[in-house]
Amino acid sequence: RKQAMEYSTSSSDEEFESKPSLTHKAKRALRKRRKLEKETKQLIKQEELKRLHKAQAVQRQLEELEERQRALEIFGVELERELRGEADSGTKDENQMLHEWFELVMEKNKLMRYESELLIIAQELELEDHQSRLEQKLREKMAIDGKSKATACSSPQGQTLP
Repeated sequence: RKQAMEYSTSSSDEEFESKPSLTHKAKRALRKRRKLEKETKQLIKQEELKRLHKAQAVQRQLEELEERQRALEIFGVELERELRGEADSGTKDENQMLHEWFELVMEKNKLMRYESELLIIAQELELEDHQSRLEQKLREKMAIDGKSKATACSSPQGQTLP
C-alpha cells in the first residue's frame, strides 16, 4: 500500500510521490515554495489589472481632453474672426472679445498641461508594466537555476554531495 501511495499520479503531489527520496522537510519546503510562487503570481496579476484599469482611465481622460480641445479650437477660430472683423461680433465690444480670447488661451494652456500630466502617467504605467515583466523573467530564471543547482547537488539517495 505504501508503494502504491509513493507512485500515485495525483497532479498536486505528483512531484513528491515520484521522488521517494525527499524527506518530510524537503516536501514541506517544496510545498511552501509552491504556495509562495502561487501567491506571488496572484499578486502580480492583481497589480497588472490595477495598471490596466488605470491605463484605461487615462485613455478615457485623454479622449475627453481631446474633445474639449477641439471645441475650444472651434470657438477660438470663431472668436479670432470676430476680432479681425471678418465675422459679425453682434453686441460684443472689442474689450469683451479680448477678455474671452485670453480666457480661451488660459483654458487651452491648462488643458495642455493636463494632457502632459496624463501622458506622463501613461508612460509611468508602461514602465511599471515593463519592470514587472522583467522581474517575472528574473524570478523564472532564478527558479530554474535554483532547481538545476538543487538537482545537481543531490545524489539519487537524496543526500547532498560535498
